[in-house]
Amino acid sequence: MRTRSSHRRTPHTTHRRAAAVALAGVAALIATAVQSGSAVAAPEQAPAAASEAKPGAESVRLTPAQRAALIREANATKAETAKDLGLGAKEKLVVRDVLKDRDGTVHVRYERTYDGLPVLGGDLVVQGDTAGEADSVVKATRAAVKPATTTATVPAAKAEQQALSAAKAEEAKGADVDRAPRKVIWAAGGKPVVAYETVVGGLQHDGTPQELHVVTDATTGEKLYEWQAVQNGTGHTVYSGTVDLTTTLSGSSYNLTDGARGGHKTYNLNRGTSGTGTLFSGSDDVWGNGSPSNLESAAADAHYGAALTWDYYKNVHGRSGIRGDGVGAYSRVHYGNNYVNAFWSDSCFCMTYGDGSGNTNPLTSIDVAAHEMTHGLTSNTAGLNYSGESGGLNEATSDIFGSTVEFYANNSSDVGDYLIGEEININGDGTPLRYMDKPSRDGASKDSWYSGIGSIDVHYSSGPANHFFYLLSEGSGTKTINGVTYNSPTSDGLPVTGIGRAKAEKIWFRALTTKFTSTTNYAGARTGTLAATGELYGTSSAEYKAVQDAWAAINVGSRSGDGGGGGTSFENTADVSIPDAGSAVTSSITVSGRTGNAPSNLQVAVDIVHTWSGDLVVDLVAPDGTVYNLRNRAGGSADNINETYTVNASSETANGTWKLRVQDVARYDTGYINGWKLTFP
Repeated sequence: MRTRSSHRRTPHTTHRRAAAVALAGVAALIATAVQSGSAVAAPEQAPAAASEAKPGAESVRLTPAQRAALIREANATKAETAKDLGLGAKEKLVVRDVLKDRDGTVHVRYERTYDGLPVLGGDLVVQGDTAGEADSVVKATRAAVKPATTTATVPAAKAEQQALSAAKAEEAKGADVDRAPRKVIWAAGGKPVVAYETVVGGLQHDGTPQELHVVTDATTGEKLYEWQAVQNGTGHTVYSGTVDLTTTLSGSSYNLTDGARGGHKTYNLNRGTSGTGTLFSGSDDVWGNGSPSNLESAAADAHYGAALTWDYYKNVHGRSGIRGDGVGAYSRVHYGNNYVNAFWSDSCFCMTYGDGSGNTNPLTSIDVAAHEMTHGLTSNTAGLNYSGESGGLNEATSDIFGSTVEFYANNSSDVGDYLIGEEININGDGTPLRYMDKPSRDGASKDSWYSGIGSIDVHYSSGPANHFFYLLSEGSGTKTINGVTYNSPTSDGLPVTGIGRAKAEKIWFRALTTKFTSTTNYAGARTGTLAATGELYGTSSAEYKAVQDAWAAINVGSRSGDGGGGGTSFENTADVSIPDAGSAVTSSITVSGRTGNAPSNLQVAVDIVHTWSGDLVVDLVAPDGTVYNLRNRAGGSADNINETYTVNASSETANGTWKLRVQDVARYDTGYINGWKLTFP
């Protein structure tokens, strides 16, 4: 058996294309970042900021052997690392992933166990000079993993029934428990408790395979959380012209096995919904004819898209395969009958594509392939929970890299754009499925963050992060790129200057792989991307300010002091723990150098990490003791407070010590003041 590279060619026909986050320092940021053809260059590229990435800050490309050696080193020192981190005697670390920077810094991602039980939401990333050395750490939870008990008083059968009921409520078909509920420690929702995790199989309402995870408190029976492990994407048939495919010759027959990219294979499910299917093979090395009626055409698109995505992550970000171990996933095409979707599944480590309405529009385009493979990358790095705000960030990550892979492909038949599903015509009117410049154009996605965004579908709560990435890359306002005209607004009405896609993608990838955790939300994503930007470009760089401004433009955090809107800002980024149902705590800012009174539009930017924001009373206390209430137990069960308030403080002397006062007035949830800022316009 031998591998032939770039030999077999696939003829296609060209189809229509739609035209139409300065803080105190990086180390402090990291320590507190808890959250949870050819295509022509675009004629109007975003003006890139002057600074270049620090040479030592970028990740190096690790061979599978190098990565394995670092993992062995981290495993050998994990007990010492746990001790350095102050973990309890019953807590153990499990190495999950590792990255290394050019300057030798090593980032090790761990999961945790407690008394032998997996800790869901206990993941963390440790950064140091060697594998396992803990110079700084990012944790999915700040709570100490010390559950009151590890004994379950609720029978597992009750958890199983609860999980089945949850599946049926979502109109699942053939719902059944795949395996007995396993006992875990649930640490992603406040105080860690012993729980059951139950996985329900079957099919979702649209025919997508189901892996519904339901977490049940093992002492009270309360449902704590649920998420789908099968992660859907969007797609369309994009005929990418005549492309080179890497195939394998076995005897006298060729097959779709890419020996140059971890052995990626493409299989034919032939309308089935289970199993691997049949490996595409043939007597010649020509695949498909560009028509959906030829089953090889969709296979060629999927095989090509997978190869492009592999090359993108390897050549742009230095990652060899989804897991970084040099092993390829596999693709399955022709799933189901009239199945209008595509999905990634961890259980098979594979991408699966339907053929669309009427089985005539296979969902096998470049951006769909990249979207699905990126779900695998996210699962093997940050592990963003596929629910709530973290779920929206999960989806946005796939959209972001789906778009960047499309640009990377440089294919004249499918030029890069910031549109998702632009050629599928799923709406029946030629419009894309999602728009990154202004997500609300699809009628359901959100342009900006708001306190209830975690309660909507993850495909729509992804909107603000998609919007952030576009703004960071290209800036606000009107712009035409590769023939597509965009017009990106901002939530505060102030402009954003982009830094270019090449820098933006590096920032998001570094944040995803070294800063984000399973529970990261929008506030945490801002913190993580700022930390990543500080490492790459410095905290006084134009890029750092642009990241601040792009997040502020979607209502997450405040603008840079001089990056938009002007004014003078005073900031305190020190953590202040908020006791559960305890006394009020304060964080102080001393204002000096001002004359006269404070303005009538004093801007108070508040960043609080908390597992139940509805427990909190938040006040601004002026130097003379006058209290201005900013928030009084609003927000219900939503996580965190990341908002800017306008206060008429014109009766107050500007100079002096201002305080942010926060009190948790109810039990069971925890958090801390992550930072706050006063801006005098």
